[in-house]
Amino acid sequence: MAFDRNGRGSVLRSVYAALLAPGPFPGPFLRPIFGLAFGMALALAASAADAQGVVKGKYGDWEMRCETPPGAAKDQCALMQSVAADDKPNVNLVVIVLKTADGKSRLLRVIAPLGVLLPSGLGLKVDQADIGRAGFVRCLPSGCVAEVVMEDKLLDQLRAGASATFIIFQTPEEGIGIPLALKGFKEGFDKLP
Repeated sequence: MAFDRNGRGSVLRSVYAALLAPGPFPGPFLRPIFGLAFGMALALAASAADAQGVVKGKYGDWEMRCETPPGAAKDQCALMQSVAADDKPNVNLVVIVLKTADGKSRLLRVIAPLGVLLPSGLGLKVDQADIGRAGFVRCLPSGCVAEVVMEDKLLDQLRAGASATFIIFQTPEEGIGIPLALKGFKEGFDKLP
């Protein structure tokens, strides 16, 4: 899915800029990841409202967007997909997958809408297999961010899967499943620099 050009586009551009910043964060899927460097990168990059990156490729339902961060020698690229809940079209997620600049880690960042129940975290299923939950690490004016380092097992599940479902909560009892197509994920991830 592409960025739309209505009011949501400028928000997504600033979110994209904020979340493309690399972060060497170790840890398993269930561990929330946050550090001072990540927070500073989010705060600095979020002010770059014009940054949206250049579309370098389309892989199924995924787009690869690249840009050269200030001070970097080469492009930083990410796979992105923006999705909405089937029964609640106003509930959107932006899913971003990238490799860190040092090439040592692979990150999955998800931006959920404001108003999500933070203690419940973000749930993930791949082809109905429950993967677990990740905590939200920060909320910005454009949404709340969950981030995990993708271990080999999770990466293999995403590469082989047909669909994923992210689950957010608006109340402790009300989980909202947001489907994500994995068509093109394997090819797109393999092309990430």
